[in-house]
Amino acid sequence: MELIWQGTKQAILLLVRGDPEVLGIALLSLKVSGTATLLSLLVGIPLGTSLALTRFPGRNIAMSLVNTGMGLPPVVVGLFVSIFLWRSGPLGLLELLYTPTAIVIAQLIIAAPIVTGLTMTAVQQLNPRLRLQLVGLGASRLQVVWLLLKEARLPLLAAVMAGFGAVISEIGASIMVGGNIYRQTRVLTTATVLETSKGNFDMAIALSLLLLLLTFAVNWALTWVQQRGRTP
Repeated sequence: MELIWQGTKQAILLLVRGDPEVLGIALLSLKVSGTATLLSLLVGIPLGTSLALTRFPGRNIAMSLVNTGMGLPPVVVGLFVSIFLWRSGPLGLLELLYTPTAIVIAQLIIAAPIVTGLTMTAVQQLNPRLRLQLVGLGASRLQVVWLLLKEARLPLLAAVMAGFGAVISEIGASIMVGGNIYRQTRVLTTATVLETSKGNFDMAIALSLLLLLLTFAVNWALTWVQQRGRTP
């Protein structure tokens, strides 16, 4: 207990003083995970909407693949991204391995199926008559899709929170494709593991607290947007 108490006190001091190393790691984490989440929205929302509204051969297989992807182990993602980005791999010429971009790619692969699957479910849960009413009123296909997404905005924001939460807290893929390089690819999760292995529990606790605070702040903001205007 004393170790936890002393580590927590030192962690609070580091956070209050604004330790440059801790803040730098936090900013990189937010930048990488935020970028991956935004990209997953650009991929997942159109794909999930398309799967929910259209019928085509192999649709059930595609939906099953998306649902399977929602539970992809980060270490598996890290392994295959590393193989593709390795010097002798298909994308080795790009020299992206052990860069923040590599972490973004891995986290995008983790988050995209989550956003796609939750979007698909959100749109499917809408009343089918709503789509028929919109078509009957003369709405174009694009207008129908936009209005359906607007109607499903609450669960869609939940998809954003789920996607961000999945990537900001993962470690397997980030450490495999990023290498946990000091001041280059070291994010909150990988730095916490490193500091713990070195016995620097004050720094590890500080990083953990910052990760929790960062995750809470982002989700609080999204929850505020989600619940704004709703009657209790």
